Amino acid sequence: MARTFRAIAPPAEARSFADDVLVGLSSQPKSLPCKYLYDARGSALFDAITELDEYYPTRTEIALMREHAAEMAAVIGPGALIVELGSGSSVKTRMLLDELEQPAGYIPVDISARHLAAAADAIASDYPELEVLPVAADFTRGFAIPRPSRGAARCVVYFPGSTIGNLTVDRALTLLGAIASFVGARDDERPGGLLLGFDLVKRPAQLVAAYDDARGITAEFNLNLLTRINRELDADFDLAQFEHRAIWAPEPARMEISIRSKSAQVVEVAGQQVHFAAGEDILTEYSHKYTHAAIRALAHEAGFERETIWTDADALFSVGLFQLPNASA
Repeated sequence: MARTFRAIAPPAEARSFADDVLVGLSSQPKSLPCKYLYDARGSALFDAITELDEYYPTRTEIALMREHAAEMAAVIGPGALIVELGSGSSVKTRMLLDELEQPAGYIPVDISARHLAAAADAIASDYPELEVLPVAADFTRGFAIPRPSRGAARCVVYFPGSTIGNLTVDRALTLLGAIASFVGARDDERPGGLLLGFDLVKRPAQLVAAYDDARGITAEFNLNLLTRINRELDADFDLAQFEHRAIWAPEPARMEISIRSKSAQVVEVAGQQVHFAAGEDILTEYSHKYTHAAIRALAHEAGFERETIWTDADALFSVGLFQLPNASA
């Protein structure tokens, strides 16, 4: 029997890179989907960003997992099926798998089929007793997965990093609701849960530094999107005429990342002209930050009723296990 994770974005919205770029650049305000930041060069630059002194999220979350994975596994309980959304290289997942008691299976879900296959093969090799069932899919579009051969006591979705922050609050609520429905009890399973990484509200100066570092690597990462558009869509962006911007917006509690045109100019993209005013921005990413109260309220509205939250000593980042009603450990 297959499980189905329902879509949080209508399949009809699916477009090609060219379509998304042209639609985004013709909109007001201009915007580009953040997923397109991660071509080969962009992914390498992001890996470099995670090593920067200013960029705290990755190292803080890894330290949290290292310190508390055993506690997380104890709350999850034995025989769980772990479904990871946007699994990437599954680095943090290994810390959880090391502590789980006889997990029923591990299902990594990622949009990059090639990267997913390599990561899943590595996990399967290092955990020979674990059934690994990779699914290549965009989890925002919905997907179906097979159940593990021996069945599961419960299903827990693992959503690490702070990817939840890239979604508007409305879309984050939709995603959490979809996860709650997905991990609901079926057959002889107990209700499941969600293990979620989320970044915390903190001093604006610290947040801005994390997204606009002194060495300029985050700027290079952001502007690389224009390089990609030049290469793949025969565009003629002059990168010297654009600059990276990262600002803190306190009322929506988010970092807003954009590329700003330094002058009034016209750029050709895929045979179409795009006009820019001096100082006009292309929004490339949101990164929402949460308080514990805000994330609890969001999770409760989505249907989760109980939570256990782990936070580092400096209150920079948290990982929370949110459970459905009657989900005993």
